[in-house]
Amino acid sequence: MKYSIFNLSSLFVLLVAFTFGSCKKDERAINMNITEVSTLYAPTDNLHVKLEPATSASVVFEWDQAKAEDGSLVMYEVAFDKVNGDFTAPVYKMSSDGNGVQNKLTLSHKDLNRIANFAGIQSLETGKLRWTVLASKGTNVKKATVSRIIEVERPAGFAEIPTEVYLTGSGTEAGATLGSAIKMKSTGPGVFEIYTQLKPGTYGFVNKTTGTPTSYTIQGAFLKIGDAAATPVTTPTVYRIELDFNNAAVKLTEITKVGYWFAPRNALEAELTYAGNGVFKAENVPVQFKQESWGRDERYKFRMTLKAADGTTFQEDWGSVNRDNSRPTATTPAAWYNVFKQNVNQWDYTFKFPTEADMKNVDLILNFKPDAAYNHQVVIK
Repeated sequence: MKYSIFNLSSLFVLLVAFTFGSCKKDERAINMNITEVSTLYAPTDNLHVKLEPATSASVVFEWDQAKAEDGSLVMYEVAFDKVNGDFTAPVYKMSSDGNGVQNKLTLSHKDLNRIANFAGIQSLETGKLRWTVLASKGTNVKKATVSRIIEVERPAGFAEIPTEVYLTGSGTEAGATLGSAIKMKSTGPGVFEIYTQLKPGTYGFVNKTTGTPTSYTIQGAFLKIGDAAATPVTTPTVYRIELDFNNAAVKLTEITKVGYWFAPRNALEAELTYAGNGVFKAENVPVQFKQESWGRDERYKFRMTLKAADGTTFQEDWGSVNRDNSRPTATTPAAWYNVFKQNVNQWDYTFKFPTEADMKNVDLILNFKPDAAYNHQVVIK
């Protein structure tokens, strides 16, 4: 029995020794030697790029391959630094295409705009970035023996464009409590709008309603990072507020009138008043179709009168997505009632009242709430 125990113990010791010895031998066998990148192909040195981050435009960075001594895979990053930097603390690094495998990087104008911001190049400024390539295998990182300059011209917009924007402040319908801020409607990448009422007080915008949000404010026709500013009103006024973070642009347009347009009589037959939360409403509106030789005409839409910041007035029609329509029924899809901004015209893009509305009173509700498609309702009394 003692002999068997001794043999098992000895075997265990030999196995452990063999295992550790093999590991050490394998570690010594790993070859992490690589060469540096020595040639940069694109973009050309001192290339000037006018950045358009709202588009799909991009810049391709390309270089010669580094070589691993054992012929295995080399990974790449492109490093960016200030024009006088030496890459000991680059302002930004990004893996090459193919998750770091390819010897090129396709960099969008949007990302390049962010990198320029990290390097201290301000909006509407032109500045230079230095770039190079870092080749690596395991823990062995080799900086290229060469670097180049790229000159970028930044637009007026923000480097970090929010995906959500909220209206807040004491002069807004929701008040100054951050958690109650009103979410604006996204109408495109970096573009937001809201139909709302402003009253005396302050108003501004934030990118979130929890934690520490980034705050934005209006200065003239531009959007800036900063806390809420005073509202432009002395009495409650309804506005369409449009923000474009791609260009830091703002349009504050006063809505002076919203009317129910009855096309057969070529006239506004009722005015909708602002009811709050992006909704305009007219109650107990008499509807009487117009008798024509071919039948009774029931076409309608909505006409909005607005005043721009310079005081000029203009009109917009809000009607159907279809140029022509049939009368709706109980089975008509809800999307049929969605409204779209159209050019001012007597007949085009009109809706049709349901047959039951003729010679009745109706409530007309025009809904510009930002959380859904803009739409309207006809409630027959």
